[in-house]
Amino acid sequence: MKKLFVAAPLFSEAERDFDKKIVELAESLGFLVFWAIKDVKGLPKEERFKKTTRAIDECNLMVAVLDGADVDSGTAWEISRAYASKKPIIGIRTDFRTLGKEGIVNQMIESSLTKLIKDFNELKEILNENIK
Repeated sequence: MKKLFVAAPLFSEAERDFDKKIVELAESLGFLVFWAIKDVKGLPKEERFKKTTRAIDECNLMVAVLDGADVDSGTAWEISRAYASKKPIIGIRTDFRTLGKEGIVNQMIESSLTKLIKDFNELKEILNENIK
C-alpha cells in the first residue's frame, strides 16, 4: 500500500477541514495516510517528532498545503525533510495571493516541490496517477 504524508497547518477549523478533505480523498483511492492531527495528537513532544520524521522517511508521496500569507513553519520543515529524502512533493496552494515578482510561494519551498497545483481537482488527478 502506498503511503501519503499530508504536510499542512492544523491551527484553525478551516485548515483542519481542508486537510481532512485531502485525507479522505487519498484514503478513498487506497493510500495509507499520515496526518498529524490523527497520528500524533496527544503524544509527548519527542514521540511526535520521531513518529512524524519516520512517516516522512517512509512515505511514497507528500502533499503539502501552502495556503496563507506564508508557508506554515512546520509544513516548511516537513517539506525540507521530504526533499532531502528525495520524496516527490506536491504543493497545493488554493490561496490567490502571490509574492509579486518572486512567484507564488517562497522560492526555496517552490524549488523543493515536484509540482505546484492550484486546486483540489488537480490534486485528485495527481493522486489517481500516483496510486497506480
